[in-house]
Amino acid sequence: MNSTSFIENLDFNDTKVVIKVLLETSFSKEIRILMKQGQVMKEHKAPFPIIVHILEGEIAFGVEGKVHDLKQGAILTLEGNVPHDLIAKADSIVRLTLSKQDTADRVKDVVAHS
Repeated sequence: MNSTSFIENLDFNDTKVVIKVLLETSFSKEIRILMKQGQVMKEHKAPFPIIVHILEGEIAFGVEGKVHDLKQGAILTLEGNVPHDLIAKADSIVRLTLSKQDTADRVKDVVAHS
């Protein structure tokens, strides 16, 4: 058994989105994304389906030109290769579930190029 917390040891950064892999299982990677209000993850795609869960805060989640206002507790799935972007409307903690076949470095690269 592995155990961790998405809401402990938070290290928000005023200048960049913070990405951290918290758990890796035989089928998924569980990633915490910390976004300060106003921070952006520009449009990108995941090669495999993802799950996005807003643990705290509020995110404007853009999918193919339409913006969805996601508040604390919201959870969604997105098929692979669907363009999407995120803008933090408040300081936010986002749980991202990736396929085991996907890489966390790909997510970090999105942030590095935002």
